[in-house]
Amino acid sequence: MRIFMTRAFERFARKERLGDRVLRETIERAERGIVNADLGGHVIKQRVARQGEGRSGGYRTVIAFRSHVRAVFLFGFAKNELANIDAAELKALRKAATEVLSWSDKDVSALLEGGKWTEIKTDGQGLQK
Repeated sequence: MRIFMTRAFERFARKERLGDRVLRETIERAERGIVNADLGGHVIKQRVARQGEGRSGGYRTVIAFRSHVRAVFLFGFAKNELANIDAAELKALRKAATEVLSWSDKDVSALLEGGKWTEIKTDGQGLQK
């Protein structure tokens, strides 16, 4: 399982101080079948806790997710700043998920080299197929 984040999500994560460990744990929960919301079209929404707090009032992450293959953090928001995504945004996210999950390793390498994506490295203990 490889985990990535878009440049926009990386800015969000850096601003909110969401480190790689927290993001890996978010995907590990999904791999175990613990998904906060399956939005269809290989799009899931996972809660992420604020530092020192629980997940319910923290952040929401929208992820293109194909179990044991690839996860891409597409979008993140604080629960207190945005209640939810609307239908048009969801449609766009589903389309994006279908596209990014179909890309080859060569395509992904080009995104990494171009700085459009960042890979979240596994810690060697989890996320193995």
